[in-house]
Amino acid sequence: MRRTQLAAQLFTIREHARDAAGLAASLRRIRAIGYTAVQVSGVAKLPEAELKRMLDGEGLVCCATHEPGEQILSDPPAVIARLQALDCKLTAYPNAGGLNLTDEAELDRLIARLEDAATRLAAAGLTLGYHNHDTEFMHCGGRPVLEHIFNRTKHLVAELDTYWIQAGGGDPVDWCRRMHGRLPFIHLKDYALSAPRQPYFAEIGRGNLDWARLLPAAEAAGCQWFIVERDSGETDPFDSLQASYNWLCEHHATA
Repeated sequence: MRRTQLAAQLFTIREHARDAAGLAASLRRIRAIGYTAVQVSGVAKLPEAELKRMLDGEGLVCCATHEPGEQILSDPPAVIARLQALDCKLTAYPNAGGLNLTDEAELDRLIARLEDAATRLAAAGLTLGYHNHDTEFMHCGGRPVLEHIFNRTKHLVAELDTYWIQAGGGDPVDWCRRMHGRLPFIHLKDYALSAPRQPYFAEIGRGNLDWARLLPAAEAAGCQWFIVERDSGETDPFDSLQASYNWLCEHHATA
């Protein structure tokens, strides 16, 4: 893994980027940390040309986005146009919240729509991923929902989330191996427990995940982008991104 493959998920700093000025200042701070790529998600929705100018001005690549789930499923051409304007090849269905994934009929509909959207994006030279949370480790028909999603799709790829796999009772290393050839991007989040045994989002290297096994497994699966994210926490989000970047560069990422 090279340092140029590390990216910051902008959802981490969303509270600082609710308008154009805040986003511009946030991008500047992220570039100063050392990141050269970002995933666009959860921040001010700007015209693509304006956002692209901001990114280019800071020397940042848009390696991926998250687009609204219903738009991905219902209006793939709009998603394709946005990605092309940002010179970005990857996006992901961000969250299946609100769906009953243990209902077989509802899960069937979602899988069919995901594969249809993924097929349309693939025809345009783009790639659709699926971003998991812990809910995909509930069982439907005797196996985890995430198995159904990837066993029954061809063009859909994985945007595995290391924290949420662990929270759901899965093994992030095992899932990287399962997704060989279907894992162009991954969300890196550490998983830790507080004194009252409550899980929380930790900076990389400060939790319990086995990064010495996990990162090589992701690389072996063909991962191109290692996207650092923290959903929430008491630490300043920029300090969090800095700590994770420093640890990854010290222990795993090469120049």
